[in-house]
Amino acid sequence: MFFAYPLLRPLLFQLPPETAHHLSFQLLKGLAWWPATLCSSEQKTKLEKKMMGLEVRNLLGLAAGLDKNGELLKVWDKLGFGFIEVGTVTPLAQMGNPKPRLFRLVQDTALINRLGFNNLGVDTLVENIRSYQGQALLGVNIGKNKDTPNEKADEDYLTCFHKVAPYADYITINISSPNTPGLRELQKADYLNTLLHKLKEAQSKYSSTKKPLPICVKIAPDIEINDLEAMLDSFLTYEIEGVIATNTTIARNLNLQDSLQNEQGGLSGAPLFEKSNQILSHIKATVGKRMTLIGVGGITDGATAVKKLGSGADFLQIYTGLIYKGPALIKEILSQVSHKES
Repeated sequence: MFFAYPLLRPLLFQLPPETAHHLSFQLLKGLAWWPATLCSSEQKTKLEKKMMGLEVRNLLGLAAGLDKNGELLKVWDKLGFGFIEVGTVTPLAQMGNPKPRLFRLVQDTALINRLGFNNLGVDTLVENIRSYQGQALLGVNIGKNKDTPNEKADEDYLTCFHKVAPYADYITINISSPNTPGLRELQKADYLNTLLHKLKEAQSKYSSTKKPLPICVKIAPDIEINDLEAMLDSFLTYEIEGVIATNTTIARNLNLQDSLQNEQGGLSGAPLFEKSNQILSHIKATVGKRMTLIGVGGITDGATAVKKLGSGADFLQIYTGLIYKGPALIKEILSQVSHKES
């Protein structure tokens, strides 16, 4: 698959993006039976570290959104990721927004999506992840259903939390997708503090009798600095273990070239890189080592991975870069980061 992707990509890119996505999933399922991972034992030895108190074989993860229902856990593990984040999952299955809702901006090495948390529901996800026994850590990204009012959003997040907790190594709270109306309102103090309080209560009860279960929050790159500072205060108050920076952006003033640039939705990929890094750097300067920072947004090669680490990330995630470069990107990033740290 690593060698074939440069040949397959032109064919896949002739198809509508969602069609190509589903076809790629069918092709990738065959990799679940590969006998070895992509990363070498030398790389694993150099890059092993702790993430929120959990042993992780390397610092590169798969970002949420690519495998919403946890269908390819064995594949991502075989490809060499240190951790895998599935979802976003909601309590009930939902179709998401009308198609077309996923667009390639090839000239910009970017994607725009307005998928809208399309997933098969938390019970299906649990069935898919309950038997996972790979080396990569498993994170589950949780959200609320579209028709759940923000005043009751905490109920959706708690439902998902309780159902995935026995199988997840960490849980991410998604309050930053631009494709569910009103979701980003949950980043504001009143909603946020209520949500964090209830989730930390649930975490405390769960962790006291079972394994530790860190909580991350995924934030938007479009947040104003004053609002970001307030969020970080809340994270520190409630002892949130990690921040994922950042989700997709609704901004379009990023020197885009592709004719699809004005499609509605969240923009990911290379144009997001600097904007995401600015948020990441500000978080690092504010919280220091008090929280784990996972950097995502615009990583397209080994050099941008190293720069993301330099902007304050402790760990990395990829999604759009994987669509454009294929599984070879994983090896490139791990090799370059390993070389940089040696």
